[in-house]
Amino acid sequence: MKPKRSIPMMYDAAYLDPFIESLGLEAMREIQLRKFQLMLEQVLATNTFYGRKLRDAGVRHAQDIRTLDDLKQLPFTTKAELMQDQLAHPPYGTNLTFPRHRYTRIHQTSGTTGEPLRVLDTEESWRWWAKCWATVYRAAGVTSRDRIFFAFSFGPFIGFWSAYEGARVIGAMAVPGGGMNSYQRVKAILVNDISVLICTPTYAMHLIEVAEQEGFDLASSNVRITIHAGEPGASLPGTKARIQRGWGARCYDHAGATEVGAWGFECKAQNGLHVNEGEFIAEVIDPVTGEEADEGELVITNLGRVGMPVIRYRTGDRVRKAQTPCACGRTFLRFEGGVIGRVDDVLIVRGVNIFPSAIENIVRLSPEVGEFAVDIYRRGAMDEIDIRIETQADEPERVANTVRAEIRNSLGLRVNVFPVEYGTLPRFDLKARRFTDHRTTTTHV
Repeated sequence: MKPKRSIPMMYDAAYLDPFIESLGLEAMREIQLRKFQLMLEQVLATNTFYGRKLRDAGVRHAQDIRTLDDLKQLPFTTKAELMQDQLAHPPYGTNLTFPRHRYTRIHQTSGTTGEPLRVLDTEESWRWWAKCWATVYRAAGVTSRDRIFFAFSFGPFIGFWSAYEGARVIGAMAVPGGGMNSYQRVKAILVNDISVLICTPTYAMHLIEVAEQEGFDLASSNVRITIHAGEPGASLPGTKARIQRGWGARCYDHAGATEVGAWGFECKAQNGLHVNEGEFIAEVIDPVTGEEADEGELVITNLGRVGMPVIRYRTGDRVRKAQTPCACGRTFLRFEGGVIGRVDDVLIVRGVNIFPSAIENIVRLSPEVGEFAVDIYRRGAMDEIDIRIETQADEPERVANTVRAEIRNSLGLRVNVFPVEYGTLPRFDLKARRFTDHRTTTTHV
């Protein structure tokens, strides 16, 4: 990466709250317990959805939860359950702790698998969202001297609205990119001397492609940090390297969800995703048995969204607990490799379990591959994986053979790799959908 204009900062600028972020396990558990009890007092009193669930589990008073281990006696919450509640009690369901007039924000999930889930925030919980994003920024080294560009359209998706609010909390300049096409966004980044980019990892790579076509060198721009949300990818070594090479900047991952909050961030050590344990209680469970596990499904309880909380929410994200301390000094729980993938997105091909992220990482390691798409078919009695890759290399078959060999060596699978004309595969501003399983009802991953 080329050197960028330096922005002076103290060492502790990488922390939003040094005390909380380095507190230690036992003291943190006490703080989480007290925050949960305070939230529970209000929820039990007026929230119909959780009032019923908690009372059915034998919890009638906040003090019935005496330790965080008692949390395990509470039932899980699923997205399907929240969706059904909203269908039965439109438009917002019964997971509301306050009267409707107390809520000032409405956002919704993408709805790619059905009706979108609508989520409301009070002024208090919206400030909480902004504070969570401020933690994301500080961990990456973003300061009030930075100029942050938001390369997306401002629709009902919450992630980038909350990122915009977080910029205000740390005092950085926020430059919106809504209503622009990709060329205009590249120009705006250069003209406004942007130092921090916020977008999905897929779109960061697309902007590199657009800049190259227009003759712009983004690696020589003043962008020094890129932060990515909306989809897994920025923790994959291949994708991270591609973004860092194209932008000449440090690439940071972030994780969150509309119904949960901005729970995860990557620090300067860039050794996985930290959970913001000051604002969230995280569990990892075996997705089949529901028992505690070192690798499995992430379950989240948020602590600052009293108006529309989630308690023991099954996120569907697969994660792996890190077993060693982080070099950044934080004592927050950390997940190796970020979000590995979706629990229900695992592909079983000829008896081998494969996460789409594993294929993406291998493809991205080849600098000669642009966009790609993966199709899974049942041909006769055999499962087949077809991968289409865009490449401008003089010998596209050589590139295809390299990708094919790397997948065989790394995953033990024979796949078909076909080079296609550059620019023929779809591009994505938000969540990419590169994987299609044709063996049953067509699904996109």
